Amino acid sequence: MAGSGFDIDMPRWDQSTFMGRLKHFANITDWRTALLPDSRLDEAKALVESCRAGSVPPGTTEEQLHYAKKLYDSAFHPDTGDRMNLIGRMSFQVPGGMAITGGMLQFYRTVPAVVFWQWVNQSFNALVNYTNRNAASPITPNQIGVAYLTATSTALATAVGLNFYTKRAPPLVARWVPFAAVASANCVNIPMMRQQELLNGIAVTDENGNKLGHSKKAAVKGITQVVISRITMAAPGMSMFQRITFFHGPLQVVMVGAFLVFMVPAACSLFPHIQFCAFMISMAVSKLEPELRESILCRYGDRVQYVYFNKGL
Repeated sequence: MAGSGFDIDMPRWDQSTFMGRLKHFANITDWRTALLPDSRLDEAKALVESCRAGSVPPGTTEEQLHYAKKLYDSAFHPDTGDRMNLIGRMSFQVPGGMAITGGMLQFYRTVPAVVFWQWVNQSFNALVNYTNRNAASPITPNQIGVAYLTATSTALATAVGLNFYTKRAPPLVARWVPFAAVASANCVNIPMMRQQELLNGIAVTDENGNKLGHSKKAAVKGITQVVISRITMAAPGMSMFQRITFFHGPLQVVMVGAFLVFMVPAACSLFPHIQFCAFMISMAVSKLEPELRESILCRYGDRVQYVYFNKGL
C-alpha cells in the first residue's frame, strides 16, 4: 500500500538518460488514454491531488497512484492543471498523426490535394502547439488567429511551390514534398503559436519553484528543442514510405501509425529534463539576459546557479 509520504510528482524513470525519458513519455503519450472518458480522467486528477495533499485513500496501491499520475500527465496541463482538449494532447498524436500523415503521403500528386492535406496538418499542429505551450505566458484570441494563419499559409506556400517544382521530377523526388513542407512549417508554426513567450519571455524558477523572472533566452532554448523534436517525430515514417511505394491506402496509414507509436515518445525524449519534473529543463544563470542575471545575483548571490522552466512539448 502507498503511504502518505509517497511523492507522486517524482518521475518513475531517470530523466537524465534517454531510456529513462523514453519510458516516461511512452507512458504518458499512450494513445489508449485518449479513449478514456473525462469522468475517468477527473477521478485520476482527484487521486493525484489527494496524494499531493498527503491524504492517500486507504487501500490505494502505488501502482494505482502511478496509473493515476499517468492519466493526469496525459490529459492535464502541467502549468494550469486544466484538462487539455482531446485533439491537442500528445496521447492523440498517434491516431491523429497517422491519419494526416497517411493522407499527405497518399495524396500528393495534385495541387488541391497538397493544399488540403497541408491545411489539415497545420490546423492540427496549431492546436497541438497551443495546447502544449507554456501556459504561464498568456496569448490572446487575436494572437492565436495570426499565428494560425501565418503557420498555415507558410506551409501551403512551401508545399504548393515544391509541388510545381517537382512536377517534372521522378516520383521518388516528388515524395519528399510532404516531409519538406512539414519540416519548414514546424519551424514557423511552433514559434508563431508561442510567440508571446519569445516576445515577453518565459517564466523561470529556482529548483524549489520560486519564480525568478521571465527570460526570452529560455524561451528560445525551449522552443528550439520542441521544433527539433517535432521534425524528428515525422521524419522516419515519411522517409520510409517515400521509398517503399507499394504500401498504399489503409495499410500505409497503419504502418505510419506503427512508426508514430515509437517516434512520439522518442522525439519527446531527445533532450534532457530535470529529474524532479519530466516537463522541465534547466538553463545556467550565466546564459540569461544581463538584467535577469543581475537581479538573481543581487537577490540570491551564488546560491542559484540554474533556472528551470517548462519548455512545452
